Amino acid sequence: MSVMETLRHIVLFIHLIGFATLFGAWATQAFGGKRQFGKIMEYGLLIAGIAGLILAAPWGLPEGVEPNYIKIGVKLVILVAIGGLVGSGLARQKRGTPVSPAVFWLVGILTATNAAIAVLWR
Repeated sequence: MSVMETLRHIVLFIHLIGFATLFGAWATQAFGGKRQFGKIMEYGLLIAGIAGLILAAPWGLPEGVEPNYIKIGVKLVILVAIGGLVGSGLARQKRGTPVSPAVFWLVGILTATNAAIAVLWR
């Protein structure tokens, strides 16, 4: 394994930590909390997003492997949607208005969908 492949795997690990932070914080609220958004969700989203953009660059890939730019684009659109929902939910909470249950559950569904796309779409 080359140094670039190793570095790519480290960035992938950081990307997974960001996803786990986002989804874990959401799941904690969904199944044991008040069904509110938290700042930790923003941090997980930020980590996953930045690491994902770094992974989208065609460096450290084995010879002859091309990035799937359609998959990357779909995942980026979902990530932006999650960011918009979490951001608007945090703003509503700051004003004292509860987050709509549909918005809260949609964040979890979109986050799980993004992970499923990563694993299942080849």
